[in-house]
Amino acid sequence: MIVDCGGGTVDLTTRKLLGENQLGEITERAGDFCGSTFIDNEFIDLLKYEVGNKAVDLLRERHYGQLQYLVQEFCQNVKLPFTGNDPDFSYEMDLEEIAPALLQYVTGSERESMEEKEWMIEICFNTIKFMFDNIINRIIEMIRVQLDNSLGKCSAIFLVGGFGQSQYLQKRIEEEFSQSVENISVPNQPIAAIVRGAAIYGKSLQRSRNLKSMNNSKCVIATRILNNTFGIKLYDKWEDGDPPDRLLSGGMIIKFYRIVERKTEVPFDQEFIVENLFPIYPDQTRLYFEIFYTKEQDAVYC
Repeated sequence: MIVDCGGGTVDLTTRKLLGENQLGEITERAGDFCGSTFIDNEFIDLLKYEVGNKAVDLLRERHYGQLQYLVQEFCQNVKLPFTGNDPDFSYEMDLEEIAPALLQYVTGSERESMEEKEWMIEICFNTIKFMFDNIINRIIEMIRVQLDNSLGKCSAIFLVGGFGQSQYLQKRIEEEFSQSVENISVPNQPIAAIVRGAAIYGKSLQRSRNLKSMNNSKCVIATRILNNTFGIKLYDKWEDGDPPDRLLSGGMIIKFYRIVERKTEVPFDQEFIVENLFPIYPDQTRLYFEIFYTKEQDAVYC
């Protein structure tokens, strides 16, 4: 299983090793918006709690650079070095020094509180852990579902992407899955691994197309599991049992003609042939096909 933890999204795919350096897919790919930038959002929520929503909104609107500098300070001093091993780990952030423009927008009880604390925000271990756990718990659940959907035992999990470098993320995944997955590892350059993989795939794609005329396709991705059901829109005769509100003039109805079903494993570059289609009218000279896709496996209507 490859777990690509980026800034915005986390994407999972489970592959099987085939012959001739090719990979097949075991189950549907999965993804969600739970990358490392959502930990930054947790920090901004903490900031709003300390100084008020309006103050942070005005800082974002009028001094966006200073807000970004606050986030950068959080990343460098909290998010990146946090391992989850040291309960004494904490960080004090001086708002007056890092984002002086913010002070003018803080009012009421929040201002009184921050003046008492001399505009210092202390981010303690438990707060940092809470920020991480909100996001990491979602990643762990994604991995668990992916493992449950896979056939057979998963031999390895590879953490890649920028967020994959987080020692705390690595620790949590080890704790959750070390008993069921023998090898959990991170490449030396987890960000570069994604770029290298894309380059290898692109080269193999070009090479396989060049060799197609010789019937010797060698794309590194041999098969994929479809995430959607694909089909086309067809006009058919309305029959008893069809929804009355879908009845068109001339006794016709628009239906979904399924070409290939979700969760089907398909070889690279496979073509699907649709047969026995006819024009609606005898004098019709052209046919237009609209392609639809859906998560449903038994869709009937477009």
